Amino acid sequence: MRTTKNVRFLTQAAMIAALYAVLTYAAAAVNLAYGAVQFRFSEALTVLPVFTPAAIPGLAVGCFLANLGSPLGLVDWIFGTGATLLAAVGTWMARKIQIKGVPVLAPLPPVIANVVLVGFELSCLSSAGTFALGNFTWAAFGASALSVGIGELVICYALGLPLLLALRKTGASQRLFSC
Repeated sequence: MRTTKNVRFLTQAAMIAALYAVLTYAAAAVNLAYGAVQFRFSEALTVLPVFTPAAIPGLAVGCFLANLGSPLGLVDWIFGTGATLLAAVGTWMARKIQIKGVPVLAPLPPVIANVVLVGFELSCLSSAGTFALGNFTWAAFGASALSVGIGELVICYALGLPLLLALRKTGASQRLFSC
């Protein structure tokens, strides 16, 4: 029985990782996945920890795979993946805070994590795209955090929350994520 649960967990995490990466590359094809203005369709999936803890490593691995294509390279692999991992854990923790049965705070951790970590990452870039802590300014952080935050807020609440509700209403969440 334990082996079946482990295989199911691993399979769910792998499917979420693959879906996240593919959706990010789709957004990259129309220049929406990397940089100061991001509308990653894949960020809608950050609500999935509401249904399964397998989404935590799934989203982090998916983000890492997606960021392999980032023009920022190693810096984005670290900060972007870290933001997604923290966001997924935060969503898992916020899943039980509900209003009329809706976990309304579940999409918020990805917004906060990306505002802080990706905002910081982008504010440390020079005009040539070189990352250095010495490049950081509060004005650059504010601008980066705002632009990343707006994109994240739109995706997480306009796509993520409806996805969560649709998965729940159709029963797909039970079929896909029950153990």
